[in-house]
Amino acid sequence: MKVLISGYTGLIATEVARQLLERGDTPVALVRRTPRGANEIEWHPECGFIADGAMDGIDSVVNLAGATTGKLPWSKKYKAELIESRLASTRTLVNAINAAKAKPRVLVSGSASGFYGDTGSRTAQETDPNGSGFLAELAGKWELEAAKVDSSVRLVVVRTTMVMSRKLGALGRLLPLIKAGIGGPLGNGKQWWAWISLKDEAAAILHLMDNAGANGPFNMVAPEAATCIDVVRALGKELNRPTLVPAPAFALKLAFGEGADELLLCNQKLSAKKLLDTGFVFAHPTVAAAAAWVVGKDQ
Repeated sequence: MKVLISGYTGLIATEVARQLLERGDTPVALVRRTPRGANEIEWHPECGFIADGAMDGIDSVVNLAGATTGKLPWSKKYKAELIESRLASTRTLVNAINAAKAKPRVLVSGSASGFYGDTGSRTAQETDPNGSGFLAELAGKWELEAAKVDSSVRLVVVRTTMVMSRKLGALGRLLPLIKAGIGGPLGNGKQWWAWISLKDEAAAILHLMDNAGANGPFNMVAPEAATCIDVVRALGKELNRPTLVPAPAFALKLAFGEGADELLLCNQKLSAKKLLDTGFVFAHPTVAAAAAWVVGKDQ
């Protein structure tokens, strides 16, 4: 298959492309410059431009473009960029798909677990309504843009959670502290953290892309629920480092503002049932397995 990917240089898209190549498919990158090869297509979503014929021969589209929410604190200007970078890219892709004579079979479009807002102790399912807060508003608007795709194109929306990776992603700041023996829980550590390994995130995207029966939103979350302190302790155990130094909630809020409440301290507890029911098999279904992979002890 030929799979068109936005956000190509990002953490998740890079792994999606790697797994596509590994199985013999062809990833095609959307780039904001003159293409350097046959597998690159120029676009400038901020002004709604995408090269003519972008959808020619494309079997699937994976839309992962958007400024990172991990750049904290969020200024008013950056919050506007977070919203517009997602809406403009999705709108540009959807318009191109809808205008194409030969349309791709499926659009896998990004979203986030922030869609639900703070879940408290309940386990959020895909049928739950849009929550409250900046990230909930952002995800809700993002999904509405994707829903404008032609009804002949199967739409899958991936509500991504905390992605555990070896180098970047959600653990980019925390992992070095744990390695140095000065890491610990954020706040009281009791908040639920929905999580998934990078390897499973990309594999699940490909699985949903391939599965003709997969439609609508999916929680991209591992089956084992975990709190912040569960994740931190699992990483500390694999690294043989103590995890006794907490980061007080007030300090996080002072340093990161609104982002601390919505990214680090809020509860995100999500169900993996819908994804599991499609037959997806996790490489890292538990926090212990994911932690071992993150520190390089497992493949």
